[in-house]
Amino acid sequence: MKNARRALNAAMIAACTLLGPAALAKPANAPQPKPTNMIFVLVDDLRYDAMGFLTPGLQTPNIDRLAKDGVYFPNAVVTSSLCSPSRATILTGQTARNHGVVDNNNSSEEGLTFFPKYLQQAGYQTGFFGKWHMGFDTDAPRPGFDKWVSFKGQGAYFPTEQLSPEKIAAGDRQMLNVDGAAVKRTGYITDELTDYAMNWLEKGRDKSKPFFLYLSHKAVHSDPLPPDRFKTQYSDLPIKLPASMANTPENNAGKPMWVRNQRNSWHGADFPYHTNNPMTQQVRDYYRTLSPVDESLGRILAYLKTNHLDKNTMVVFYSDNGFMIGEHGLIDKRNAYEPSVRVPMIVWAPGMVPKGVTNPAVVRNLDLAPTFLDIAHVAKPAQMEGKSFLPVAEGKIDEKAWNPGDFVYEYYWEWSFPQTPTTFAIERDRVKYIQYHGVWDLEELYDLKSDPDEMHNLIEDPKWLDTKITLRKALFDQLGNSKGAHVVPYTRKTSSGLVNRNIDGPHAADFPADWYVQPNLPTKMNDLFADSPAKAKAEAEGKTYHP
Repeated sequence: MKNARRALNAAMIAACTLLGPAALAKPANAPQPKPTNMIFVLVDDLRYDAMGFLTPGLQTPNIDRLAKDGVYFPNAVVTSSLCSPSRATILTGQTARNHGVVDNNNSSEEGLTFFPKYLQQAGYQTGFFGKWHMGFDTDAPRPGFDKWVSFKGQGAYFPTEQLSPEKIAAGDRQMLNVDGAAVKRTGYITDELTDYAMNWLEKGRDKSKPFFLYLSHKAVHSDPLPPDRFKTQYSDLPIKLPASMANTPENNAGKPMWVRNQRNSWHGADFPYHTNNPMTQQVRDYYRTLSPVDESLGRILAYLKTNHLDKNTMVVFYSDNGFMIGEHGLIDKRNAYEPSVRVPMIVWAPGMVPKGVTNPAVVRNLDLAPTFLDIAHVAKPAQMEGKSFLPVAEGKIDEKAWNPGDFVYEYYWEWSFPQTPTTFAIERDRVKYIQYHGVWDLEELYDLKSDPDEMHNLIEDPKWLDTKITLRKALFDQLGNSKGAHVVPYTRKTSSGLVNRNIDGPHAADFPADWYVQPNLPTKMNDLFADSPAKAKAEAEGKTYHP
């Protein structure tokens, strides 16, 4: 009997070998899974908490629906909190030190490959609609997109905005670049971009192919201007500004001088955009300008459902950077504080990702490009530095198993907005270390687990000495570019930049009190040497230290 079984098994193996893999394949008429369509909705300058399900009174029913029926990532962050560098990171899967788009001042795109090009090669149709904001202020179509609708630079909310009365009377309007042709604007920017995107979905694409739609809103970038239908929305909504906005000794304790000086500047709560507009009014306009974005999202979701595409389409809702509304006396972004680096992120894909889940993974803008390629079954190119979060979103692995590594942040000083210095930061296990380049100022260290608002700087706390030393080294090691070099780039300066201060506002901040010392101290040279427990002991004893 055993011999008979052996003979039968041998015959089966031989048959499979002769017939090849096709003998074991599924029948030719077996249904194949449909490729996943993808829609990426990018908002400009949207705070991590500017969504109705997080902020009482804020009306964002469609964004809320995404979160209710998808996966919300509360710890999503950007590796550079500024429009152009962050957008370049999203498109290339590379950090600013490698893609080279370091500020908003016309950084070159030369040599960069944008991930939609790989999607095209995989059979996807791709469309870009909205704000590009890179590459020498041109709105020309970029490689990787079959459909193109964009505008130069920051663009404008309304067709006649930023035009003189004479030009308006002559028929001039703000322009769009539609597939290489100049077209006059006709409506409010969020509505107009959505109209173009919907027209492409409904009529302009080859419906036999999967699609990738990149809808890149101008909203809610400053100065936020809502359409007439939302001009009075939120008039009675109480706006709660952060407690750290107050210029008090308690709030200023442990903060660098540049932070205290910036509060009276273009990007400061005491002189916002060189106006005297109340912050509460600016926040209301910000929320009002978000409402058309939420409407736009509702139109997209309705289209997907009506056309039975909701079961094989992923929608990712994201922002290019965060935004501050007075935290530590600051507005805008650029810095490494939580409201600047954290962004809203929701992934909606019925049947692919779980419903109503809050996932604590620290997803970076760096991880978006590899994820979109992963969804299309395209291997990650060698130059991409991020990591696909798809298995985390699907719930196949948890955030600890995913483990993309430390969150490393970089921002490079811009001459046009000189208030914020070059900033480097690293976060590991919810501890954040921040250092500044080229300024005479404090470092910062925060335990985000116990101090999420970053109010207690631990940089000189002896109990955190080892952590400070470890993170300093890790930050330097990881800031090397792909060639192993540590480079601080800059672009050509053409004016002084926005340097003015409110004549009635606070004047320059003083140095930290403990930096004022007596002459001829034995410890006067100690801080030329690396920090260590031995050095700390010598300092405490008032002795000269030599390693």
